Amino acid sequence: MKPVLPFLRSPPFPGIAPAIAGISVPWDEGKHETGEPVSDSLIDAVAAARVGSRFWGARPAGLRLVIGDGVRVDRAALADLSPDTIGLMPGADRADQPVGRLLPVDCDLWALVAQAQAVHAHASDELALVAGLAGVPVFGPDGARIDPAQLREGVRARITAAHYRDCFSGAPIDAASAVALLTDWRRHLDGNRSIAASSGMAFWKREAISHFLWDGTSTPPFLSARRGLARARQRGEALAVWPSRVPPSTVQDAAEMGVPLARVEDGFLRSRGLGAALHPPGSVVVDRRGLYYDAGAASDLEHLLATDAFTPVLVDRARRLRGLICAAGVTKYGLAGGKMIGLPQGRRTVLAVGQVDDDLSVRLGGAGVAGNLDFLTKVRRAEPDAWIVYRPHPDVQAGHRKGHLSDATVLAHADAIDTGSPLMELVQAVDEVHVLSSLTGFEALMRDRPVTVHGMPFYAGWGLTRDLARPIARRGRQLTVDQLVAAALILYPRYLDPVTRLPCGPEVMVDRMANGSTPPMTWLIRLRAVQGKLRRFITLSAGYLHG
Repeated sequence: MKPVLPFLRSPPFPGIAPAIAGISVPWDEGKHETGEPVSDSLIDAVAAARVGSRFWGARPAGLRLVIGDGVRVDRAALADLSPDTIGLMPGADRADQPVGRLLPVDCDLWALVAQAQAVHAHASDELALVAGLAGVPVFGPDGARIDPAQLREGVRARITAAHYRDCFSGAPIDAASAVALLTDWRRHLDGNRSIAASSGMAFWKREAISHFLWDGTSTPPFLSARRGLARARQRGEALAVWPSRVPPSTVQDAAEMGVPLARVEDGFLRSRGLGAALHPPGSVVVDRRGLYYDAGAASDLEHLLATDAFTPVLVDRARRLRGLICAAGVTKYGLAGGKMIGLPQGRRTVLAVGQVDDDLSVRLGGAGVAGNLDFLTKVRRAEPDAWIVYRPHPDVQAGHRKGHLSDATVLAHADAIDTGSPLMELVQAVDEVHVLSSLTGFEALMRDRPVTVHGMPFYAGWGLTRDLARPIARRGRQLTVDQLVAAALILYPRYLDPVTRLPCGPEVMVDRMANGSTPPMTWLIRLRAVQGKLRRFITLSAGYLHG
């Protein structure tokens, strides 16, 4: 007799031991233990999120009837159905039910029942339980319809028959917390469906990307853009690309071939360290519409901000997440250290945040502002009497990227240059933050600071910032900061726990960042740091020699 698996359980994440990934353990039957009573609202949450039983795996299409293991359906009941529309769940022996197609062992049961007009299965079968929650008629071996209330009670009993654990800490959790985690995982896996290949992924990011893009059955292979487009066209699926690392012609080639693109970029919270230093990302976004930093076109993030209902539960989660982030002091690049710069008393103070001059977010979201010097000039023009402190971008300061300004050039427009203050402490100390399209503006909004935006980043145009660029017609909805956080930090990105390597929620990532849990230092990271120091030395020397 096969053991009964917990109804709420983890997907088989590749490369992760079940003991680490597992969130549920059956109670010891010999001890007659049971969990806490399961409420109707929890069962409704399971049904709404579609996370009970197997919510991963293959999704065979075109089914109208699904027949469970050990159930025989009279041929007369199948007369109006073609064999291809009848799905047979795998079992020990199907010789007595030759009509239909045998389904893969590991199917997404929710996807199966969603297309079916009816299910034939034993009342205790997970197929029947899932169908009952989905509102699909279920018929037993005797051909009689099973009462949906009986199936619902079967779900309740199965949830109660297990206890649950936080796979990131090992601590006990209740069933509701398990459902919340499974809901995040379902959204993560669904977002990866129909990706045929990935291109432009740096080799040092590929281990992380393979976890980010696993869809419940497989991870798309890493191919060149040319081969990736060919594979995607053949399969009728999308190609995932890192936009800055594929040939410029890729977008046009994809359009001509009818291949959708899924653009992958760093997320807004990531493991400690600069991307230029080869630290693997702790967060990415996978956008099917466009680029979140491209103000000229729509993106999945912009669509979420413009249309999502933002339920009270989601907004409350965002509020608590924002509190965690602010209390921990984390930013995109992790925890900050250093000594705080002195600010003048009795004078308006402004922080101007520099960026990488040739970064795509500047080119596509900068609203025509031509780099750091142009930005700094506009900040002084907007704040003629303020005491302005300029903060160069860390990648520029480290010598990795373009955009360095000499001290003399900066001080012709600003009053001070700061490179060592804890950034969020500085953000909260000044009267206003000016940005072009920097994520620092978003981080300042999370801390309830006034923000002036010279470009058009994703967080501008929603009534939360002073916008100096021309407005975008697609935006204009009035949002709260917590709604902005809900879309940008919960619904839009994917996160990868640096400890377990499991997909996680932003709360886990914040906790790991706050406690210094990061991937280990590698020889590539050390080499990249040396290269950056050498490049910065050459840049500064050239500036000195040329005055």
